[in-house]
Amino acid sequence: MRASLSLDTQRHRGEIDRRIFSGFLEHMGRAVYEGVYDPESPLSDANGFRTDVIEAIRKLRMPLMRYPGGNFVSSYDWTDGIGPREQRPVRPDYAWKSLEANQFGTDEFMAWCRQANTSPMLAVNLGTKGAEEAQALVEYCNMPPGTYWADRRVANGHRDPYGVKVWCLGNEMDGPWQAGHVPAMEYARRADQAAKLMRGLDPSVELVLCGSSGRGMKTYMEWDREALEYCWDHVSYVSAHRYSENHRNDTDWFLAEGVEIERIIEDYAGLFAYVRGLKRSDKRVYLSFDEWNVWYKANEMDGRWTRAPHLIEEVYNLEDALVCAQYLNAFIRRADVVKIACIAQIVNIIAPLLTKRDGLLVQSIYHPFRIMAELAAGKSLVPLLDCPTYTAGARGETPVLDVSAAHEDDGTLAVFAVNRSQTEPVTLRTALTDAVVQSVGEAEVLTGPDPKAANTWEQPNVIVPTAGTASVTEDGAVEVTVPALGFVGMRCKLAGR
Repeated sequence: MRASLSLDTQRHRGEIDRRIFSGFLEHMGRAVYEGVYDPESPLSDANGFRTDVIEAIRKLRMPLMRYPGGNFVSSYDWTDGIGPREQRPVRPDYAWKSLEANQFGTDEFMAWCRQANTSPMLAVNLGTKGAEEAQALVEYCNMPPGTYWADRRVANGHRDPYGVKVWCLGNEMDGPWQAGHVPAMEYARRADQAAKLMRGLDPSVELVLCGSSGRGMKTYMEWDREALEYCWDHVSYVSAHRYSENHRNDTDWFLAEGVEIERIIEDYAGLFAYVRGLKRSDKRVYLSFDEWNVWYKANEMDGRWTRAPHLIEEVYNLEDALVCAQYLNAFIRRADVVKIACIAQIVNIIAPLLTKRDGLLVQSIYHPFRIMAELAAGKSLVPLLDCPTYTAGARGETPVLDVSAAHEDDGTLAVFAVNRSQTEPVTLRTALTDAVVQSVGEAEVLTGPDPKAANTWEQPNVIVPTAGTASVTEDGAVEVTVPALGFVGMRCKLAGR
């Protein structure tokens, strides 16, 4: 099969925000304990941080790391996790029916972020706590010495403020499963009160309002509208969450997931425009897609009141990786709407990395994330794609390819393509209306023997990238073959740029 992609460097949706390549670390299962923090592992440093995990995370170039939850945050008292470790209490965790030892808390997380070359994105508890506790956490993290909570930070060995800029006003407060769940207007009042106090201490902070926790919620968009109208003046983002699944075991249907992801982004674009018009406002609010991934195979969420239980440790295969690439393609294409996105999560819990005490397994979904985080920069070009379609089960006729493209001012062009066909490779020709391709710098391909193929501890390299082949045509276009059930990321140089 053949397909053509037409691009114009002047037709774009604005700058790609690097924060779309962010991550999420929650106190759940083995994400923190035995994940990022494991003093008993021979692979840990003097702080108890797993150095192999840090090295792998650094390669993903994550600008932000959302913490500490997730559902966990809605019954979490952050003060339990500061001060001398021997004095920290063990608490039962409502969300995951586990025991939280509080040996890793705010200060440890900040230290871990520095080592992992990422920045903190903190969530405050608006479930069982409120505005006062949220304000105190901002004081602890961002105020100079001289006030109660700032001096507590100094006493704990950290004189300089952490300067946390992005804060989540709770988590999934629309969900009945959430500790402290309330109707939209009650949440909006809580969020508005917290926002005023938090920004009163530090006007530079950017706040994320809880949006719907999924498109299947009965209150989807209505919750978001009600909360956003009330909190418009104080927030910068609204959160969106989605976990993709293939319970029907229909690969053709599953690989059309990008259509649904795009639809969610379009829903929020419409909401933001509506409320902005209603408010007659000059400001803009953007989307923080701060939980996204594939998740449906591992569903154990009851920790049975143990420490670091094995919960939702999903094993990822090739088709999962291709869906994850489509999330990132959608975020790039809609750079005008999506400014933050966090893959959920980073280690052990529905994650690209799995650990055992003396080893690390890199899963399939790690690779498209790493490639795209490395290559995507500059402006998001509007892709005009002409390609065959296929029948995606109940989702109907769907383009065989899912693509995105980025252009930097220095003339660097990056193109990303997913081939949804299970049987046929696609030769993709990319041409620009206002430029010609001079050379291809690199091309990486991800594919495998079948959609269910996965990396295992015994065979860790079943799904790994290989070098692709791309060539410049006589008329200044570039052609690359995207294998069946495959992903390609390539970077080119434009002539005269």
